[in-house]
Amino acid sequence: MSLVIIGLGNPGKEYEKTRHNAGRNAVELVAKQEGFDEFVFNKAANALVAKGVLAGENTTLVLPETMMNLSGKAAVAFVKSPKAAKNLLVIHDDLDLPLGTIKLVFGRGSGGHKGVESIMRALKTQDFARIRIGISAAGKRNQAKKVSGEEKVIKLVIGKWKPGEEATVKKVLKKVAEVLRLFATEGIEVATQFANTR
Repeated sequence: MSLVIIGLGNPGKEYEKTRHNAGRNAVELVAKQEGFDEFVFNKAANALVAKGVLAGENTTLVLPETMMNLSGKAAVAFVKSPKAAKNLLVIHDDLDLPLGTIKLVFGRGSGGHKGVESIMRALKTQDFARIRIGISAAGKRNQAKKVSGEEKVIKLVIGKWKPGEEATVKKVLKKVAEVLRLFATEGIEVATQFANTR
């Protein structure tokens, strides 16, 4: 089995270290940790692509170079059928989870995430695994503190991490890398159990 892992985010210097790029940053970290080839621009997919082996599985890491809401273009270049989507894992930021929390889900709706919606439309299925990385402040009972109004949401999503949050972000990205290894070796159930416990 060969895996395709897509890290969602926006390309370009101005989006580096923004909350919206949490998925992209997680994939970059895995590439570094696992000694993948350098990322190379793939014109057909309009994405940066790195190949390597993750826990014994041939793996393609993909960073779309389109804006977030056009991420499907990159996905469809590597995932040729709904059946092939079973070996796809998409990593993205999530407003509905507090920072420090990740969730591995399979076959669920997009939750309003434009990048995920774009991939679901392009692949004509929602049956693929996703790691949701929480980016919101923690509110009561460790739920995400909701921001409302489009302007506030955009400001939060494309805002950079605060200095006080960076240590947590690092920890979270390391955990995501661990989940990916488990996904490759043990399968989705074991990976989900590890991902979804705090």
